[in-house]
Amino acid sequence: MGRLNLAALRVRRRAIADFETGRTRMKPIWLEVVADIPPAQIFTRQQPIQHPLTKIRTKTISPPSNSDSQLPPRTSTEVTTIKPTRSKKRASQVFQPVPIRYEEDELRKQFYSDHPWELARPRVVLETSGDNYTHRDYSRNVRSPSAQLNGESVVQRQLYLLHNVPDIKESQAYDMARKEFYAHRLREEIERRVAAEEAEAVGADFGPSINQRSIELENKTYDEWARWSRQTVIENMQKSAAFTGQMLEGGGGAGGFGDAVAQGSDGQVGGKGFAVQ
Repeated sequence: MGRLNLAALRVRRRAIADFETGRTRMKPIWLEVVADIPPAQIFTRQQPIQHPLTKIRTKTISPPSNSDSQLPPRTSTEVTTIKPTRSKKRASQVFQPVPIRYEEDELRKQFYSDHPWELARPRVVLETSGDNYTHRDYSRNVRSPSAQLNGESVVQRQLYLLHNVPDIKESQAYDMARKEFYAHRLREEIERRVAAEEAEAVGADFGPSINQRSIELENKTYDEWARWSRQTVIENMQKSAAFTGQMLEGGGGAGGFGDAVAQGSDGQVGGKGFAVQ
C-alpha cells in the first residue's frame, strides 16, 4: 500500500485529491454515490474484549463494639472481579479471541488432578433441554437428584458452598464436597455388590471376573513368550553348530539338531547329553 491511506472513510477524499492534482484524468463513477451513502462504520479491527474473572463470596459482618444492643452478626455478598493481565503478544495474535475464565475452571482442574481416574468413567452428556442445570440442587449434598454423580458434582457443590457459606475457604469447601463424594461412591459400590450377589443367588452367571480374565491373558502371553524363546534357542544353536561343523549328539549335523532337543514340562529345552538353560 505504500504511504496511501485507504481507510474506508477516506477513500472519497483521496479520490478527489487525486483528481484535483491531475493524478487521475476523470472522476470515479462511484464518487457521488459514496457522498450520498457514506460508509456506516469504520472497517478496522478492534482488539478483543477482555473477560474478567468474577468470584462471589459471603462474608460475616460483626456488629460494632460500641453498640449496646445484642445484634446478631449479619452476612453480605462480596463480588471480586479479577482483570486478566495483559501480556505481550505477537502481531499475528493481537486480534485473536481471549480465553473466557470461570471460577469453576480452577476447581475442576484441582479435582481432576487429584482424581484422574474419574475421567475414565463413562458419562451421559445427552440433555433433554438446554437448561437442565436449572433443575439441579446442590444445597443439601453433592448428589443432585437430576444429575449423574461425577466430578462435576463435586465442583458445583464446592461452588455452592463458596457462594453461600460465610467465611469458608476453598480448601474447606473442597474437603466437604470431596468427603460427601466418597461416601456416595462407597454407597454405590456396596449397592452394586449386593445386587450382583442377589442375582447370583437366583442363578445368574456373569462369566469370569476381571481378575480371571487378566490371569488368562497373562498366562497366554507367557506361553507365547516361552514358545518363542525355545524356538530362538534352537535356531541359535543350529547356526552355531553349522558354523563350527560340529556333530551334535542325537543328529547327523545341524539339520538333525531337532531330534536331539527335547522339551521338558517345565519349559526348559534339553537334549541327550546337553541342556539349554
